[in-house]
Amino acid sequence: MSTAQRISLSRYLIEQQREHGHISAELRLLIEVVARACKHIAVSVNKGALGEVLGTAGSANIQGEVQKKLDVIANEVLIEANEWGGHLAGMASEEMDTIHVVPNRYPQGEYMLLFDPLDGSSNIDINVSIGTIFSVLRKVGHARGVSEADFLQPGKAQAAAGYCVYGPQTTLVLTVGDGVSVFTLDRELGSWILTAENVQIPPATQEFAINMSNMRHWDEPTRRYIHDCLAGADGPRGKDFNMRWVASMVADVHRILTRGGVFLYPWDTRDPTRPGKLRLMYEANPMGFIVEQAGGLASTGTQRILDIVPTELHQRVPVVLGSRDEVEAVMRYHDQAQG
Repeated sequence: MSTAQRISLSRYLIEQQREHGHISAELRLLIEVVARACKHIAVSVNKGALGEVLGTAGSANIQGEVQKKLDVIANEVLIEANEWGGHLAGMASEEMDTIHVVPNRYPQGEYMLLFDPLDGSSNIDINVSIGTIFSVLRKVGHARGVSEADFLQPGKAQAAAGYCVYGPQTTLVLTVGDGVSVFTLDRELGSWILTAENVQIPPATQEFAINMSNMRHWDEPTRRYIHDCLAGADGPRGKDFNMRWVASMVADVHRILTRGGVFLYPWDTRDPTRPGKLRLMYEANPMGFIVEQAGGLASTGTQRILDIVPTELHQRVPVVLGSRDEVEAVMRYHDQAQG
């Protein structure tokens, strides 16, 4: 967009509220608070070693994963930014074992915020793109207070979702259920500026993103799908593929949103009792919502991700998302294996 047409995030959200009726005033305020928190996280990320934020924090999250200092900082920034919002009933984070109830001084909050405060933590110290993922749910019912059970809603119930990429540019991607818009942080002005609207993922692709080092642990349909992709134009897929893998879901999904592709993090046999690696509530649902709003698909390989009814706050699932044609191809491989 030209300089003369610059639209700020605040103006965009006001138009979504007043002119299109897609969001409430409370949801608009909540998204603005999350966007401000992302700006604060971006400052810490950009300081790097100068801000003494690199390295581990000497603690572990609820999944037993070692936390980086920036994991802890980002989590605290998001909690503190939303602590006293009258529009928010509670929060849940990938880094916390249970929900955080907002000590609300105002009428009961209507929304619940879930987030992965810093996705791609393994890339922090090597200066590769990382990000924040968030999801907003409506609180169901009129009872005061909020519990974990209130958060256990399928992804299709999300009121909004987004992610922020901390890379060469700081970029915020947002959907409120009416397409996908992209905002870029103008660091001189400190404002989020709309830089793309109605983003659409190309339906066909010749690019996949997967951690190839886990191939020996995958199930048979995933191994066969990747094998056929690697066979190239002479194989059953009839075309050559490129492979990409950043080890940061935010970065990999942002690439897919920009130019197409398919991202896979399948179930594997290293822990047969664990249904997947990625978290349904903090990663798969918000990313699935964004991808579907951009014309793509999000699946476990056998089921639409947004249809899954969660049974626990930190539930994990296999994830296949991105360009429609390729996700459907992966699903066919799973169907054939079951048939």
